[in-house]
Amino acid sequence: MNGGAVEQVGVHIFGVRHLSPGGAKHLLDELNHIRPTAVLIEGPSDATEEIRHLAEQATRPPVALLAFTSDLPVRTALWPFASYSPEYQAMKWANAHHAMCAFIDLPSSVMIGLEDLRRQTLKDANTPVQAEHITSFSIYDRIAVLAGEDDYDMYWERNYEHNLNQGAYREAILAFSSHVRALTEEDERVSAVHEFAYNAIRESYMRRKIKEAITAGHEPERIVVICGAYHAAALADLSHSMTDEELNCLPTRATRLTLMPYSYYKLSSMSGYGAGNHAPYYFEMMWSRMQQGTLDELPHEYLSSVARQLRQKGTHRSTAEVIEAVRMAQSLSALRGGSVPVLRDLRDAAQTLLGHGDLSVVAEALSELNVGTAIGQLAEGVSQTPLQDDLNRLFKSLKLTKYKTTVATDLMLDLRENRRASSEASAYLDLNRSFLLHRLKLLDIPFAQFRSAGQEQATWAEHWVVQWSPETEIQVVESTLLGETVEVAAAYVMQQKLDACQTIAEASQLIVIACECGMVAQLENGRKNLQRLAADQQDVIQMAAAAKGLSTLIRYGDIRRMDTSLLVPLLEQLFMRSCLFLTDASHCSDTVAVDMVEAIQELNRIALDHSEQVDQELWIQELHHLAAQDDLNPKCSGFACALLLERNELTREECAAEVSRRLSPGVPADLGAGWFEGLSMRNRYVLLSRMSLWEQLNEYIGALDEDEFVRALVFLRRAFSVFNSGEKTMIAELLGELWGVNTEQAAEVLTQELREDEAKMLDDLNDFDFEDF
Repeated sequence: MNGGAVEQVGVHIFGVRHLSPGGAKHLLDELNHIRPTAVLIEGPSDATEEIRHLAEQATRPPVALLAFTSDLPVRTALWPFASYSPEYQAMKWANAHHAMCAFIDLPSSVMIGLEDLRRQTLKDANTPVQAEHITSFSIYDRIAVLAGEDDYDMYWERNYEHNLNQGAYREAILAFSSHVRALTEEDERVSAVHEFAYNAIRESYMRRKIKEAITAGHEPERIVVICGAYHAAALADLSHSMTDEELNCLPTRATRLTLMPYSYYKLSSMSGYGAGNHAPYYFEMMWSRMQQGTLDELPHEYLSSVARQLRQKGTHRSTAEVIEAVRMAQSLSALRGGSVPVLRDLRDAAQTLLGHGDLSVVAEALSELNVGTAIGQLAEGVSQTPLQDDLNRLFKSLKLTKYKTTVATDLMLDLRENRRASSEASAYLDLNRSFLLHRLKLLDIPFAQFRSAGQEQATWAEHWVVQWSPETEIQVVESTLLGETVEVAAAYVMQQKLDACQTIAEASQLIVIACECGMVAQLENGRKNLQRLAADQQDVIQMAAAAKGLSTLIRYGDIRRMDTSLLVPLLEQLFMRSCLFLTDASHCSDTVAVDMVEAIQELNRIALDHSEQVDQELWIQELHHLAAQDDLNPKCSGFACALLLERNELTREECAAEVSRRLSPGVPADLGAGWFEGLSMRNRYVLLSRMSLWEQLNEYIGALDEDEFVRALVFLRRAFSVFNSGEKTMIAELLGELWGVNTEQAAEVLTQELREDEAKMLDDLNDFDFEDF
């Protein structure tokens, strides 16, 4: 053994922690000292060809190597790299010094095959897939406690990242690997057998690849192997390496590989990545300081950056406070025997002196400095997936390439045919653009954000804000798992949503999305799905919502060149069922009545827009039933009466009789005022022209006792809240005539703003439980 490195016939085994700036620095020192001809790295061996792309000058970490299966069910495996990843620095060193560089771990096809086998074994054994053996207090927690640290990350940073002594890092890693394996192997053999076997298989294969490098002619003492710290001790003995027979017995899944830009958020532990760290940007700052030889200045940079962030947000912090925060962080570190403050020390100092004890003051600044917003970059055309190729082709044919920029740009689309165009592609350019943008939206690819076109009835106009970003590229690559083209991937997502939907309102919305995406097959599947769900449906609110979506498609579907004629019978079915269950559904509370009134209004609009397709007589008949019955929600009955009045289906005499009946003395306030609230929701100018209505309302309110009047206020306030100022003035003038006072003075008094105490009293009434009366 030379300088603490593990050797087997001269091979140098260098254990690291993934995403470790300290490991990267010590590894580079070792590489510069040994000058190896072969650099072997823990990573999928079938991805060795991607190393040249990772190491080239145009690559800007964070980036990731992604493996995904070519068939269903889709499985993935991911290997991310930051600028301070020891593996990434090893690749760059090998590229710069013309050394052979290769990955030596199991091929991605075998890794995913083994994971599938593990899943199936645990499923057959009725064991949760997430973990075979879960302990609330792991070996890493025990290490932190024994070291006197609050958590394992603090222990690792203080003892390994800050250990800059030449050779000490390798010795510490070797000792760590041996001790951890000794403490855990026996337990894993019994309680986590799959994890133990998986590691044993990987290590056997890596030993095989090391021997292959020696056989290929590389002198053992000129070979450096970079692996996870846990595996370092296991690779010391090359005698137990995988045979051809053992390799051929391993399960496999056909996989494909690609490189993709990655983000610091995805790299951080908060995104769910198991080998991540809580503070990728903080470790990048540490890496930069290590390269400059100024690690002891990291606390100054970090805490100064916190203060700068606070100042930018309007919270002033002085230089003196920053200096005191640095001193406090150094003192906290010294209390635990550290040479440089760890992240936890810096956070505590920032909270105490820059946040004045309040973590919320500095929380945002700490998050930005710990996680960061960095997004990686690859050279154009590197490792393109089929979906990326398809999207680039679509961008070119639809003349969208110029919008592939980080500058947000408005894109206005006119979906109508351009009759002056010389070709069909040009005539429907904006329509095809719309199809693509809606498909990208369905795939959660954040390239285009939909905005209201500003014209409620302009169904032919769309307004999008488009902007390209590395995050968009990431989502495009990840969507390759769903299909090799945008159309296929969108169809896959749509079918998943159709299979999962449980309500007719949701199914109707998916039909609308299918139409917006120009997906004919999914439109038909959605229609069948909705028809199935609607067969036994009795919820009028849901049926009205579903019918609304169908109505819009039937009226304007031809703009998108979609045949919506098959949706007409479904609209008729939903409308008929809504009519049949309308009365029963109106036995509801005041809270539900809000949605019921909206549903009734939508059904009435459908009856008017599709007068030749839906049963008009049945609708009018049900409105009469709803308006006449006394045991239903009064707001619904009043609204039905307003619709009948608007459609001239209620004579003046019938209306007067109904008003007299509903607003007669003795009718409880919540019934009378609630009915008036529903009545006043439509065609208010017709109501304003009927003096008899206001006379009746005036007499009704005058006959209420004090408690009933208070109850009536709640409903009347809601009713009059929808009237505009001009209508309120007209009402005040009408009441002035009834009361025999000056109409102008009455209007001024009744339309003036409420005092604060009056407004509060009325607001309190809205939440009052009148059931206690």
